[in-house]
Amino acid sequence: MDQIRVVFLGTGAAAPTRERNVSSLAVILDGATLLFDCGEGTQHQIMRSSVRPGSIDAIFITHLHGDHLFGLPGLLASLGLNGRSRDLQLVGPPGLARFIAAIPYRGTPYSISVLESEGGAVYVGLGFRVDAALLEHSVPCLGFSVIEDDRPGTFDVARAAALGVPAGPLFGLLQRGSPVSVGDRVIHPEEVLGSTRPGRRVTFCTDTRPCSASVSLAWRSDVLIHEATYTSDLAAEAASRHHSTAAEAAAVARDADAASLILTHISARYASPAALLAEAAAVFPRVTAASDFIEIVVPAARPPAAS
Repeated sequence: MDQIRVVFLGTGAAAPTRERNVSSLAVILDGATLLFDCGEGTQHQIMRSSVRPGSIDAIFITHLHGDHLFGLPGLLASLGLNGRSRDLQLVGPPGLARFIAAIPYRGTPYSISVLESEGGAVYVGLGFRVDAALLEHSVPCLGFSVIEDDRPGTFDVARAAALGVPAGPLFGLLQRGSPVSVGDRVIHPEEVLGSTRPGRRVTFCTDTRPCSASVSLAWRSDVLIHEATYTSDLAAEAASRHHSTAAEAAAVARDADAASLILTHISARYASPAALLAEAAAVFPRVTAASDFIEIVVPAARPPAAS
């Protein structure tokens, strides 16, 4: 897989503001698009972004609070009006199927499959899978991790040349794991490839209290996207409303040995994420704050840990 890209469509909490729409993001893997959450107005956000609606293969809903799924009926209808014919998979917690069935008009000339889950492997695509885990919120809430299949090791061009393999198509065959014949000798991939590289991971945890399930789901993630609804001066409110502070999100990233952390689901009380970033960085320095429409490309190689 060449590229994994994350597009933030909504990064606010509870209600939209002028700067932040409610929860939604897309993970794009070589053109296949996975949509995570679909708050009110998500289809408008999609139209203003680089995400192609027709490329959406599956939609994953974390939980049944309105700021995470009230945009779903409109999006489903628009996909049908725009000529979608291929099946669409929806994944979410128990209750999602009843919500979909209650939509009075969907305008969907395509099949919708709903998978209700409380954790485990929930979706398999070409070169990746999606795992889910039940987090800690006021209602059943799923976190999701997009996990790329393990990749072949780095191709050693010098070693291949020394073995007499000519540059060109044979290089590609070896890189894809197939032996090749050179003269009267068979060259095997393990002779020119380094150790298998673990696939990249993008993990999305919202809404939740910090919990062991988040740490397990996000373990060694290249990108952890975690809610940071509050700063620590409001820790009691965060706990009572089953949310996380920025410092608590950072502790999850640290304990999960994540390569990077992106804060999202930011309360409208914060005109700037500066205070959230400052307290998170004191716990986990490789942190940024999401804003609507930013895009990140997940690095092909995990950066070295900070010394």
